[in-house]
Amino acid sequence: MQSVRRLLSICILVLGTLAAALSQAFALPQLLIDMRTNEVLYENEAGIPWHPASLTKLMTALIAFEAIETGQASLSTPVITSANALSVAPSKLGLPEGTAITLEDALYVLVVKSANDIAVAIGETIAGSEPAFVDMMNARAAIMGLTGTRFVNPHGLHDPAQVTTARDMAMIALTIRARFPQYDALFSTRTLALDESRSHSNNELLTGFAGTDGMKTGYVCASGLNIVATVTRNGRQLMAITFGASSSRERGEMTAQMLFSGFAGGYRGTGRTVNAVANQPGLLPVDMRPNICGADATDYSAERAELFSAGLDGQISYLNDTIVPPTHTIATLGRLADVPLPRPRPGSGVPAMATGPLPDPALSAGFGDSSIVSLTPGP
Repeated sequence: MQSVRRLLSICILVLGTLAAALSQAFALPQLLIDMRTNEVLYENEAGIPWHPASLTKLMTALIAFEAIETGQASLSTPVITSANALSVAPSKLGLPEGTAITLEDALYVLVVKSANDIAVAIGETIAGSEPAFVDMMNARAAIMGLTGTRFVNPHGLHDPAQVTTARDMAMIALTIRARFPQYDALFSTRTLALDESRSHSNNELLTGFAGTDGMKTGYVCASGLNIVATVTRNGRQLMAITFGASSSRERGEMTAQMLFSGFAGGYRGTGRTVNAVANQPGLLPVDMRPNICGADATDYSAERAELFSAGLDGQISYLNDTIVPPTHTIATLGRLADVPLPRPRPGSGVPAMATGPLPDPALSAGFGDSSIVSLTPGP
């Protein structure tokens, strides 16, 4: 009897240690959403301020989609690389100054290659200048109720003042997918071809988790590795967000595990929609730099690998599928100069930022067919 009690004590101790380890392993901000009902199935620290890195480009894309919708631009509008655009740090497309590509191709470069110079060029094309475009981004964030978000640039290169939350990023991503399904292919494309060069998305799930159809990754030292991922399986659509991973393995596996559990019915759900998740804007954003790029990086990486080992040699992996996502080929329009900036076309209505609040993606499973606009490239 005493040996049985000792065995039970050991089991309880082991389970307690395992539970504590799992709790630490999942301490990073995470969010899992049913995209058809907008119910939050799982949430951890989704209102904590965090640096968005290149997830910023989701808002850049949303503003561009709205500009097309209102006639301020079209998919064939030339986007020209300026000296200001070329001055930003990589990742860059790096075309010579004055070279143009269509807005459609620019959006593919923005999402797939995550090119910072093209993010600036898109902003300049739509708003006339980068600062004016950032103003549009922040105005849209305010209208959407993104109380934990502030943008300083359209690309996500680190600035201490550039901040978001997992909750707010989910609101942006849900708005894009609900209002602009005609652009879904942007987010499911993995490879970008320009002449002989190839660029690939860093979304690990696109090639390893069946049903993945988007959306975006981001990384700077201060943020760690972030991702917004969307997956469709058997008529269900789930969105998963992970912030602050220490490696691409951890980011991909943690996100895939959350999605796997979601599709398997492993979460009962919270009964809340996304907009009910509370932001905590009074806190300073988490700075991951010491753990990701600083002196503590090696020890931190080893600690994370011990806490969350999925995907390591001999361990379970949730990225076991073999998928060949589509490739998009872009082409340049040559060197252009003095191309007028887009203006609202006659009868197109007022600019996007003056049209009032967007429908709240958390209030229904979608916005209804009336909000979905079928676009064709303009002249």
